[in-house]
Amino acid sequence: MWVYEKKLLYPVEVSTCNPTLAKYLMEQYGGADGELAAALRYMNQRYTVPDKVIGLLTDISTEEFSHLEMLATMIYKLTKDATPEQLEEAGLGAHFVNHGHSLFYANAAGVPFTATYIQSKGDPIADLYEDIAAEEKARATYQWLIDVSDDPAINDSLRFLRERENIHSLRFREAVELLKDERDRKKIF
Repeated sequence: MWVYEKKLLYPVEVSTCNPTLAKYLMEQYGGADGELAAALRYMNQRYTVPDKVIGLLTDISTEEFSHLEMLATMIYKLTKDATPEQLEEAGLGAHFVNHGHSLFYANAAGVPFTATYIQSKGDPIADLYEDIAAEEKARATYQWLIDVSDDPAINDSLRFLRERENIHSLRFREAVELLKDERDRKKIF
């Protein structure tokens, strides 16, 4: 199904060790509105949508996994040289005790990822509206991350991710209109 190209979708550079920023980025890594939840949501929804939308959900889900890879790279680079004391000071002490410098799917508050983050109703239009909302929440979170970050290199990658969320939202909006037109013409779903 996939061909893995051994490079990031967009370059990730980090100016300095910053465990606090890494902690904030974890919201998009393992949080309710983050990249893992989006990728799994869209991949799951593929099975209950008309054929015209399957490819869109597959493509965007795949891209969300590449966003997850970028975030993992950012978090790792921001923490790899951090001392246990720096991690503790950033609020990542419990994470370090449980996982060392390894990543773990949790949000910025340390709450582990859960499947309850993944919404799927089985109604294509309802699901696509959920997807639009998910993309808009991710876009807003990326903006807030940019607002709290003083790392120009990270901000460049975050701006790229924020703009991709805009594009995904637009594609889902187009799919809603396509399906609504089809539903109205054929009186289906």
